[in-house]
Amino acid sequence: MKIIQDTWDLTPLISDTSESARASIREKVEATNRAFISHWKERDDVYTEPLILREALDELERIEREYGTDGPEGFYYWLSSQANENDPNIRAQLERIEEFARKLENERSFFLIRLSQIPQDHAKRLLDAEPLAPYRHFLERTFAQGAYTLSQPEESILSLVASSSHDSWERMTSGFLSKKSASVINPQDGAGHHSVPFSVLQSYMQHTSQAVRDSAAEAFNQILLDSADMAEAEMNALMHFKKVQDELRGYPRPDSARHLADDMETQVVDSLIDTVVSHNDIAHRYYHLKAKALGKHVLAYHERNVSVGGVEKSYTFDDAVQLVDRVVGRLHPQFRSIFQQLLHNRQIDAFPRVGKRDGAFCAYNKLSQPTYLLLNFSGKLRDVTTLAHEVGHGINDELMRIQHALAFGTPLATAEVASTFMEDFVVEELMRQSDHTDRRMLLMERLNDDISTIFRQIACYRFELDLHAQFRKKGYLSKEEIGSIFQNHMTSYMGDAVEQSKGSENWWIYWGHIRRPFYVYSYASGLLISKAMQQMVREDKKSIESVKTFLSGGLSASPRDLFLQMGIDISKPDFWEKGIMRISEQLDEAESLF
Repeated sequence: MKIIQDTWDLTPLISDTSESARASIREKVEATNRAFISHWKERDDVYTEPLILREALDELERIEREYGTDGPEGFYYWLSSQANENDPNIRAQLERIEEFARKLENERSFFLIRLSQIPQDHAKRLLDAEPLAPYRHFLERTFAQGAYTLSQPEESILSLVASSSHDSWERMTSGFLSKKSASVINPQDGAGHHSVPFSVLQSYMQHTSQAVRDSAAEAFNQILLDSADMAEAEMNALMHFKKVQDELRGYPRPDSARHLADDMETQVVDSLIDTVVSHNDIAHRYYHLKAKALGKHVLAYHERNVSVGGVEKSYTFDDAVQLVDRVVGRLHPQFRSIFQQLLHNRQIDAFPRVGKRDGAFCAYNKLSQPTYLLLNFSGKLRDVTTLAHEVGHGINDELMRIQHALAFGTPLATAEVASTFMEDFVVEELMRQSDHTDRRMLLMERLNDDISTIFRQIACYRFELDLHAQFRKKGYLSKEEIGSIFQNHMTSYMGDAVEQSKGSENWWIYWGHIRRPFYVYSYASGLLISKAMQQMVREDKKSIESVKTFLSGGLSASPRDLFLQMGIDISKPDFWEKGIMRISEQLDEAESLF
């Protein structure tokens, strides 16, 4: 397969970026939304009569399908800002369109606010009405949010101040870090130094050469130390904004808003957290095994992800694409078709560069807009599995386009299922092709990812709970206090085989997920659910059709109901236990290979 791109083609969003052309788009977005506002703002019957409400929801669906409140400009400039975080012109345009969208959204917000707060007996009648059947779960979610929704003027104020009170703070640290580069030992000769961007330093810390990874860790830690005062101010501002929001809305816990947004019951999430923590000994065993395999008594903090089993192979992007294409095609021909579409339509930005954001993601916005993937591919095994992971997201995003615009999306509890599903099958393919030594290395890599995805992310979730609780008690936390809380929770899952090395107290600074509070539990829930689905497919290949149906479900039903359709009940306490035991079995195998 010929690889024909390494950066995005954003012309499907905006082909003419001149100010006049973009102004014309904004005018159309504004006119469409104002027509909705004018039509429904003074109507009361829309909240009581099913047929009239159906008319309003159909109109809202058409707007969300094509434009939303930011049109194609919002997605265009957000993606551009991720590809080049340091371009002030892109940042200015993004701020401009976000302000435009916020104001329009505020004017339109009356509809869902009033709808969410109708009396319960009226709500039940609407949920039971046949004309509203396509929007039933959308209405269920809207009514659930109503208990924590403020008046329209209050909601408008909170939305308008979000940019300065949250969004700008959140972008500050990541933008600052993306500008950084450092001189480190060149892994090509192990002697000379060369400059690499911050986004590459993490891959260098996984290098087989002790000197290379120590050099990268020293540079990484210094950049974080230099950023610590700024990050302290940022985190306190973000936690203060969240505290104010939670108190105004009456959420009982700091993580309640996340659970409600994810359509997940708090007790289900608590069950997941408690079950994982009760098995932290599995993570401890893994790190003891890794230290032994590397000939060490204790791993330095930055060595947690070092490969085991010999010299790690390098992969070209073409190698990775061929492998992922083969695996997803074997699972289902439509999966392969979607992957090839992403490649040939230039929907993947593949390689690291200065100014580009770190990490990887898959992003979608409107039904009428393409899906885009961002990678920082540097040729490591982890980059191959990351490609599979993000392609899984992309396949999920494309499959759910059969839903209407108000059901187009995935709650976080299910968002990581498709990604880990594809990733695990790619690793299995690599293992099938491997000899004893390579199989041992791959098994350790798989365990490394599983431990990080389940135990590390749950440790991060507990760090966030502790962080917000301490902030609400004290009113402000120093960088030293944040670092101490962070290390306590990292130690709890790593055990004594990983040293909390000097500098590791600042590693919370680059962890972007904590800027969107309590996001990270979804990695653990997604992986454990994914493993159940994988087992279904291994036992019966035809069950891939059930998986495909699930991935197409979007927001058409709650996560629990979507899983129940597949015979998976995530409300049972022992469900999470079974997934974790699968990790333990793999660790048993790995221990037998050393």
